[in-house]
Amino acid sequence: MVETHRHDVVIVGGGAAGLRAAIAAVEADPNITVALVSKVYPMRSHTVSAEGGAAAVTREDDSFEMHGYDTVKGSDFLGDQDVIEYFVEQAPKELTLLEHWGCPWSRNEDGSVATRAFGGMSIKRTWYAADKVGFHMLHALFQHSMRFDRIVRYDEQFVTRLLIDDGQVRGVVALDIRQGTMRAFLGRSVILCTGGGGKIFPFTTNGNIKTGDGMALAYRAGVALKDMEFVQYHPTGLPGTGILITEATRGEGAYLKNKDGERFLVTRDYGVGSKAELGPRDLISRAMVQEFEAGRGFSGSYGEYLHLDLTHLGEEKINQRLPMVRELAKVYGGVDPVYEPIPVRPVVHYMMGGVDTDIDTATQLPGLYAAGETACVSLNGANRLGSNSLTECLVFGARSGEQALQFSKGADDGNERAVRAQAEEEQARIDQLRGKVKGGEKLARLRVDMNKTLESGCGVYRQEDSMQQTVRDIAQIKGRFADLALEDKSKVFNTELVSALELHNMLEIAEVVANSAASRKESRGAHTRRDAPTRDDQNCLYHTLCFFDPAGPRIEKKDVTLGTWVPEERKY
Repeated sequence: MVETHRHDVVIVGGGAAGLRAAIAAVEADPNITVALVSKVYPMRSHTVSAEGGAAAVTREDDSFEMHGYDTVKGSDFLGDQDVIEYFVEQAPKELTLLEHWGCPWSRNEDGSVATRAFGGMSIKRTWYAADKVGFHMLHALFQHSMRFDRIVRYDEQFVTRLLIDDGQVRGVVALDIRQGTMRAFLGRSVILCTGGGGKIFPFTTNGNIKTGDGMALAYRAGVALKDMEFVQYHPTGLPGTGILITEATRGEGAYLKNKDGERFLVTRDYGVGSKAELGPRDLISRAMVQEFEAGRGFSGSYGEYLHLDLTHLGEEKINQRLPMVRELAKVYGGVDPVYEPIPVRPVVHYMMGGVDTDIDTATQLPGLYAAGETACVSLNGANRLGSNSLTECLVFGARSGEQALQFSKGADDGNERAVRAQAEEEQARIDQLRGKVKGGEKLARLRVDMNKTLESGCGVYRQEDSMQQTVRDIAQIKGRFADLALEDKSKVFNTELVSALELHNMLEIAEVVANSAASRKESRGAHTRRDAPTRDDQNCLYHTLCFFDPAGPRIEKKDVTLGTWVPEERKY
């Protein structure tokens, strides 16, 4: 018998978006309860690793129009402009509210909130807390959420299936990682806030928990994943580990240099213009790859890299503004940035795509909502500007909590017997997978093969033949997954079983990324094809929708919401 818990709203994921959604729901109605179901303890959510800052208009010389235009242009005109307008208007309110809850934003000498420059932004509008903003934001959200006993936390619960009855989501079923049993969390609405899926790639800033779980849940339930071809490479990851060296370093004045000591973004035409190191991430990542191809990179044990030079900033500024960067560089890069440059190379960082939602964060499945990196609302279009994502978690986390609450008030509990039967089916599936000793495949080999083919076909630069090869490879690896062998039959903290369930999700997401990429016959934002190098607004100004089909992913198209800003050539 599957243990059952009932709440008004069920939230999957305990990071910034999930916590903000929970707070918004319980503040809107003092009589409801919210289940916060998380794979990890909330303070271990990936939000905690964000370093650089959160964007919002605060200066007198800034405006909503400027922030909106920067975001639309950064998206390569694929972002929905009604969403972007709403976002920039709500952003200052959310960051101010977070300060009231205890987030210690850095300050100017006159006491005003300090802001720093970020790539693709026309003005300094990124609020920061030294270079540990994710840590402080998540602390503020988590501590504030603890004021509400109506937010009921269920930590270390890995959600494996959405429960659906009569065309409406009715809750979720999860594996209790600590006990190895299954639990059903029933609610009249569900919000997915599980983050991205960067671990489908071999070299990423993403932590091991970022396995596309929420995206896969929605996808298998028939909800489209949108714009999944757009995967952002961050220019500055540490070789070997993929640990992020925040964009805040360049915001504070760091330089990118090749092996000749040349600031190549200044001396060569890579499309970033006078912005140089503060160009958008997609343009800088491509420039770095071209430097490697021209033989101007350094060679190391983990491949080619370039230098990120902070030495001219001085020890005092680095210690004040970038203390964690110095710590990370010393511990994981073996260099002290006060005295020597940091080795860096492009690294998978963020997924612009995700669960297809409207501006209210609602999906096509009644009762199901999504927010944060799991979702594609679409704020970021083909390329996200740095420091918009943390604010997005707050703005659309809050909206999802409010909208899911309103839906729950008008919905019934459905047929609980039918929902329980689905939970029992899921329990049987998990029990069958646990300790499945007969099989010729191992987790590690399948994961490595997936990683390699994704990087080969869907890296910084792409072309038809390699993308199609990746499509074929992923389909073949998915077939091999059925022959997976698992040795651990235990129930308590069976990490092998959890890894198998995560790999199942990652393979679904990898297949969607590969098929979505192969279907787009142009270059736009983070999707750059050598065999179709230009943007094609006449034929390709659309969102890609990918639907689950037993025969293989099905691709459809969706109109982009235009508005004030007309598509133009994207140059800086």
